[in-house]
Amino acid sequence: MKKSLLFSFSALLTLFATGQNVPVDFEPGGFGATWTWTVFENATNPAVEIIANPDPTGINTSATVAKFTALQGGQPYAGCETMHGADIGMFTINDNNKIIKIMVWKSVISDVGIKLVRADNWSLGEIKVANTMVNQWEELTFDFSAHLGNVYDQIVVFPDFTSRAADRIIYFDNIFGGVVSSVAEVAPSALKMFPNPVKEELTLQADQPLESLAIYSAAGALLWNQARPGYGATVDVSLWPRGMYLTKASINGQVVVSKFVKN
Repeated sequence: MKKSLLFSFSALLTLFATGQNVPVDFEPGGFGATWTWTVFENATNPAVEIIANPDPTGINTSATVAKFTALQGGQPYAGCETMHGADIGMFTINDNNKIIKIMVWKSVISDVGIKLVRADNWSLGEIKVANTMVNQWEELTFDFSAHLGNVYDQIVVFPDFTSRAADRIIYFDNIFGGVVSSVAEVAPSALKMFPNPVKEELTLQADQPLESLAIYSAAGALLWNQARPGYGATVDVSLWPRGMYLTKASINGQVVVSKFVKN
């Protein structure tokens, strides 16, 4: 998901520090693409596929998404789940991550369910929200406020929670929990990063003077920073380990957090 959003930065670092691997964006170097997604109650249980975004328009222009094939012979509650003890990690529901969002592309209107499960397989059950649009990307919001204090290590997705007269294909992407403090989007040109993924030198450019610019590891460790770097900077990351990193830029009184991948 290559978008710059207004983030609660402390909340974002809290999520990484406590082991919750989000956002689940299925991008190389991100989270989700290499996870174990086990399909259940779906007749022959065709595997979840990680594919190129078939409709990179509207709110989701990211390169890679997940594809779920809901079979006619499957149960209404057919779905897929991550692996206990791995994948999304172990995390506690708190005020920072109680809201979970997911982008879906569906050809019909039906419920989407999300369930969180403890290591001992206990759960409060799924929360269901129906999409309102078809044949385009839509973001759905799930409120897990009733789960505050519960510790989970698995997420379950029910992409098409209904009976069906034919097979259906559902795409989903960008699952994350509570890291956005405002849905107001910064203009895409506010901070540009290239190349991304990067191997040697990362260039950051802004269309307004930057008040500060910093780079953090996914665990929240400060790796590089510069006060008033003008309209940008070039950073040598050639010796940094492979993985995902976060940039924090202060632009015109707003904090913009983005991510990049080091190959």
